[in-house]
Amino acid sequence: MDKQTETELQAAAFRRLLQHLDERKDVQNIDLMIHGGFCRNCLADWYREAAEERGITMDKMEAREEIYGMPFAAWKEKYQKDASPEQVAAFEASQKKHG
Repeated sequence: MDKQTETELQAAAFRRLLQHLDERKDVQNIDLMIHGGFCRNCLADWYREAAEERGITMDKMEAREEIYGMPFAAWKEKYQKDASPEQVAAFEASQKKHG
């Protein structure tokens, strides 16, 4: 496979991941962190870092808007729930296990 095709496939898979996460707003970031070790904010950080490696200046909120599909504050207000004590405990346990 040539590099251009590989890049296009990776970009398509990334767009599909973002679409999937958008369709699963019920899955909270803390759940993603507990089970996957990353969340939407991590994706935004990686996106921003990739932009900066290419000389593109992007702040944290701009990157989050790319990942969330809307300003982060609006997403958080509309979709983010407070973490339950069980989620917090699971998150802390996962950090100890994988941190």
